[in-house]
Amino acid sequence: MTSNEPRRGSGSVVRWLILIHRYLGIPLSALFVVWFASGIVMMYTRDMPRLTPELRLERLAELDLGRVALAPAAAARRAYLSPTPRSASLLTLMGRPAYRFDGVTVFADTGERLDEVGPTAAAAVASRFTRRPREAVEYAGTLTEPDQWTLVERGELPLHKVLVADEAGTELYVSPRTSEVVMLTTRGSRALAWIGAIPHWLYFTALRANQPLWYDVVVWTATLGCVLAVLGLALGVTQFRWRRPHGETRSSGGLRARIPYAGWMRWHYLTGVIFGLVTLTWVFSGLLSMEPFARTSAPGLEVPRDALSGGPLELARFPAPDAGALARIAGGRPVKEIELLRIQDDPYYLVRVGRHDPAEAGAAPRPRAGAGAGGDVDSGPILVAADTATVRREPFAVKPLLARLTAAVPAEPVVESALLAEYDSYYYARGNSRGREAPLPVLRVKFGDSLETWVYVDPALGRVVAREHRFTRVERWLFNGLHSLDFAFWYDRRPVWDLGVIVLSLGGLASSGIGLWIGCGRVRRAVARWRLTATARRARAGS
Repeated sequence: MTSNEPRRGSGSVVRWLILIHRYLGIPLSALFVVWFASGIVMMYTRDMPRLTPELRLERLAELDLGRVALAPAAAARRAYLSPTPRSASLLTLMGRPAYRFDGVTVFADTGERLDEVGPTAAAAVASRFTRRPREAVEYAGTLTEPDQWTLVERGELPLHKVLVADEAGTELYVSPRTSEVVMLTTRGSRALAWIGAIPHWLYFTALRANQPLWYDVVVWTATLGCVLAVLGLALGVTQFRWRRPHGETRSSGGLRARIPYAGWMRWHYLTGVIFGLVTLTWVFSGLLSMEPFARTSAPGLEVPRDALSGGPLELARFPAPDAGALARIAGGRPVKEIELLRIQDDPYYLVRVGRHDPAEAGAAPRPRAGAGAGGDVDSGPILVAADTATVRREPFAVKPLLARLTAAVPAEPVVESALLAEYDSYYYARGNSRGREAPLPVLRVKFGDSLETWVYVDPALGRVVAREHRFTRVERWLFNGLHSLDFAFWYDRRPVWDLGVIVLSLGGLASSGIGLWIGCGRVRRAVARWRLTATARRARAGS
């Protein structure tokens, strides 16, 4: 049999499977091609363009602690703010030291609040951030609706958009409320997004700006994609044939495998059989990323925010930072930002410093709290006792952390607790969507609640850093495991993982691309037949 049409002897059920697979595949095969191709790009780009925490810290101006005239409580009092904010930090804004209390900025030299910055000030912020002269910065307007690059930052709107005349084609978005850059894109990152994250996630502005519509489109296309893949696998089995060589009888045996297709259909069949299962797992796990099932988005055990801190920040317990002491602690590195923390009832400064060598500024540092002074201090944050200006070099003890955690949820028993020196299958560096490395060691506490929640506590800073319950652990394997083939025995052996995923992606791309070619051919032939029929009808009508 040389025809591209399958044998119909399997009955009407198989015929309907063929028809559904064929006509569902014509539109969906194009989407599959896009998903496979963009997925290869996303192996290395991962995300939409964004301002990384490391770059933000690098570009922050050094704090001039000598100009800090007010302690945190005094600054909050002058600005008529609460003395017990949920968060507080000290940084340099517009060339001046400033406190930020729950998003409200108060200058530390005078106690005045920061007013919303306008276009001129936004351009100046962009100039300082990019270290380009003012004439190389062009104000492009104020966004009140998200554009392609602020879809995930819509909570920051309105934003000032600023263009920078540099080789990278940098575009910045400055918040008028905080006077900080909140988004950065370059010509290269935008181009990679257009061939990676945007088509892969269907992150087109007109669609993504309408969250309910975007959600429904992604869920339904992924669901239909699963149906298409299942039908393809089913047809791979039902359309497989065994035949006897010419001249052989039943008694002589000698059955040989035979595929009832030729040409491009044969290749579509072969690639579909070989790569169909991984295609199904990728589409299904992509569907799960949208959390269509309520159980995966269940909150699990709720741990009170102040469980380990002991309560809200009390600004009165924080003196103005000692410039000399912090300079010695930083070991000559520039102090960039100071976060005020309350840990087990005591006040602490989390000091973020820059690097000695500006040439190293682009490298991503590994955060490490509680490091020693001088040569022991790396570019990660340094935890300093606010009342004594001494560096905390050791993590907090496990027993007090565990006691506070269990006291915060007395109704739920602790099944197991352990201090992990290495990542487990649910808490690990590559699982962090913002690209930061998950801190180690970490205290893992397993509770006996109905969802079997696991809580992870960073003993260096005494705070909860992750929570997982039964359904999110299952989802970890169904999503991260199946979608990224994120299994330690393979993922941790790069570039073996890269080569494997690329081969599988190219196989799926070939199957989908061949299916698209065949489908387009069917459409072209159908259109040609329709035109021929219409021409014949017009000819008969004219005669």
